[in-house]
Amino acid sequence: MQFPPVKDQMDILLRGVAEIIPADELEQKLQKSYETGIPLRIKLGVDPTAPDVHLGHTVVMRKLRQFQDLGHTVVLIVGDYTAQIGDPSGRNKARPRLSHEQVLENAKEYQQQFFRVVREDRVEIHYNGEWFSKLPFSKVTELMGQFTVAQMLEREDFHNRYASNSPISLHEFMYPMMQGYDSVAIKSDVELGGTDQKFNVCRGRDLQMYEGMPLQIGMFMPILLGTDGKSKMSKSLGNYVGVNEPADVMYHKIYNLADSIVENWYELLTDIPMEEIKKMMADVASGALNPNVAKDRLAKNIVAQYYGKEAAEAAATKEKEIHSGNAIPSDAKECKVETGDYKALDLLVSIKAFASKGEARRMVQNGGVKIAGEKLADPMAEVKIAGDDKLLVQVGKRNFFKVNF
Repeated sequence: MQFPPVKDQMDILLRGVAEIIPADELEQKLQKSYETGIPLRIKLGVDPTAPDVHLGHTVVMRKLRQFQDLGHTVVLIVGDYTAQIGDPSGRNKARPRLSHEQVLENAKEYQQQFFRVVREDRVEIHYNGEWFSKLPFSKVTELMGQFTVAQMLEREDFHNRYASNSPISLHEFMYPMMQGYDSVAIKSDVELGGTDQKFNVCRGRDLQMYEGMPLQIGMFMPILLGTDGKSKMSKSLGNYVGVNEPADVMYHKIYNLADSIVENWYELLTDIPMEEIKKMMADVASGALNPNVAKDRLAKNIVAQYYGKEAAEAAATKEKEIHSGNAIPSDAKECKVETGDYKALDLLVSIKAFASKGEARRMVQNGGVKIAGEKLADPMAEVKIAGDDKLLVQVGKRNFFKVNF
């Protein structure tokens, strides 16, 4: 197979990368691949402990796609066995154990979203149960013998838990060995992961060395901050953008991104040349360009990756219509309440628009609530509801509740 020149591959692959271990070996592997015509095997291991994929996950997926477009082979390992342990990386307690059936169900949904970024025609998919279900116990103890307790306790997460007398189960020590052995099983040349995966990826090199194999390279991508610009993107924190969210919802979240991380998102989530991004950010900093113009372009670019340019333009138009009161967002919440007459505050709490009447009253007094398109002025107003009524409640600019009775 004919690959692009190594320098061109390096220019593409190094964009946005936080660290490569060892730093000098990627170019050597690419050169050998170029000379022999044999694609590199690029490994990503995932534990489908939850089915949802957000843009934070796609940072690594986009790097996989770059390798594919350069002619290399992506090997996706679905951790149907490792997920039952749960990766302890960055955790202050053991993960809850999942059943094998739950892991397999999550894996189906994960793969559907995975292939919205990565080309399906250049992926090998393996479940690590293929080898772990057949691995004799004597081999397990042999592999565990390649690691020490002291080595495990060098990890920040285990060290902190040990220092605070938080329990560490012995099965958690098996996780790095299992992830490392995945690299042996599929003969990985490069393993991708976030910066929190460094310890585990390096264990793959240890076990490949033990087995007398060529050693993989670890390529680590930065952790994407969520829309708040403060914490790692996470569904539980509400600062995420899901790849399966409707186009208008995706656009809205990106358009309202914290200013401090716009450039970083451009680098990690788009293919716009870095020189162009730097110039745009300099214009924003100098006041020559409105920051909302940069966010609009970013939002349209990312939405177009998943839904096409036409849908991205439509999402931007819908955002304006929602703010002018002429449209309802796709993530409007559906809710039901019993038929009857309600005080406005009671209704707002019943549909979970607010946690308390006091919170609801303050928003009403600030003019931030509309019922059936009319601004609610009196928090004690009565809302009369017949059996077949449907009601639209708006809180703030973009929180909508479709109330069925």
